[in-house]
Amino acid sequence: MNMKINQEASEGSSRRSLWLRAAHFFPFPASRAVSITCTALVGLLPLAGCKRHDAPAIQSNLPSATVRVQTIESKKHFAVEEVVGTVRAKRRASLEAKVSGRIEQMLVAPGQPVKAGQLLAQLDVREIQARLDQAGAQRDQAERDLQRFVSLLRQQAVTQAEYDGVEARHRVAKAAVTEAETMLDHAKVAAPFDGLITRKLADVGDLASPGRALLELEDPMALRLEADVSEGLIDCVQLGAKMTVRIAALTDDLEGTVSEISPAADPNSRTFRVQLDLPATPGLRAGQFGRVAVPVAETSALRAPASAVVQRGQMEIVFVVTNRRAQLRLVKTGKRVGHEVELASGVSAGEQVVVENAAQLFDGQPVEAK
Repeated sequence: MNMKINQEASEGSSRRSLWLRAAHFFPFPASRAVSITCTALVGLLPLAGCKRHDAPAIQSNLPSATVRVQTIESKKHFAVEEVVGTVRAKRRASLEAKVSGRIEQMLVAPGQPVKAGQLLAQLDVREIQARLDQAGAQRDQAERDLQRFVSLLRQQAVTQAEYDGVEARHRVAKAAVTEAETMLDHAKVAAPFDGLITRKLADVGDLASPGRALLELEDPMALRLEADVSEGLIDCVQLGAKMTVRIAALTDDLEGTVSEISPAADPNSRTFRVQLDLPATPGLRAGQFGRVAVPVAETSALRAPASAVVQRGQMEIVFVVTNRRAQLRLVKTGKRVGHEVELASGVSAGEQVVVENAAQLFDGQPVEAK
């Protein structure tokens, strides 16, 4: 009997506690609160014995895509310091006249290709022509005198000393003709090698003189990069070494060969002039800006083809194939080495990334690797 009374008292206390909680959360009259509380309890009773079931996973309805993948590997390479430089022609010449005279003809213009020996400019040098005519006349007279004295010497009509004097005057006359002919040839400015006219510094009517440049000529088929390397990096540069050269106007990197290293530093900039021969490449021209990568230390890093990295807004992403699905990964890229780019974070060695048509994929899309 006492146990039954205690049980009923406990149940009554529980009901009062439940009613007080309902009255606290629902600001209704007490009778209405009791009704709402009872209704809520009755509605919850059938659910109390139900077992909880997880919601089924949403299946992707994206079509399957065929992709090409490549395994990410850690590769060794040299850490580099980039040094700026300028592309220049290996063979370039500043053409000038060796004699003074007015320019009578200017036969070329900037940008015009020329061949070795081609006439570029002609000077008006009538004074030299007159000197040549005079020397020619003296030579002819000296030859006639020499022939006459040869005959007289055989007849012993003249002495040997007289004959020697005539022969010497003949040699002097011939040398004068050769000198005048040489001076006349100097009035013609010709191309010393095959190349391209880059500048014209004088025109018809201007006075040409020794020391004043008339034209500038360069060979566009033989180019090199000239860079000033600091004294802290010059020990990393060796003659004959192969270095990567990046030209701003070209999409692909070039391989330059160190051909010359200045033995002394410039006293003002404290740098050494280094010249690297460049291969013949379409679009490569003298005067272009470039950078040469000077190797300073050997490191290792994860690298992937540059085509695997997709730029979406400010984010760089790759797609990793996991369980035959494309999984999107945010990555941070580093330096570009040839056709590959360093992946500083976001992927691990041994994972397979999509390297072709990655921009058309979506996260979770089924893929077939080929």
